[in-house]
Amino acid sequence: MSFIEQYWPILALALWFGYKWWAAKQVVRMLPELRQNGAVFVDVRSAGEFSMGNAPGSINIPLNELPSRSAELPKDRDVVLFCASGSRSGMAKMMLKSKGFKKVHNAGTWGNVC
Repeated sequence: MSFIEQYWPILALALWFGYKWWAAKQVVRMLPELRQNGAVFVDVRSAGEFSMGNAPGSINIPLNELPSRSAELPKDRDVVLFCASGSRSGMAKMMLKSKGFKKVHNAGTWGNVC
């Protein structure tokens, strides 16, 4: 059995995490321009997590509340999402895209936007 056949699940997982990291870094490079253009920064962690530390100027809309609170976000401006690891913000990005938001960015961890 070849190496790839034996370890493909691990390799696929490593590639997925690598892509998540790379994509978040692309958004981090865009942050100065996004801030300058009035982007809305949304932390999708729980209220408890947000109270323990957050990025200045960000608002907290926990992922489980996003479907009912998405109307609070402007569809005509960039929305930058982040959380503890980038997973919840990735789900939030898909959710907002499905609701017609065009300018949605996943910055990964909240530390990336500080």
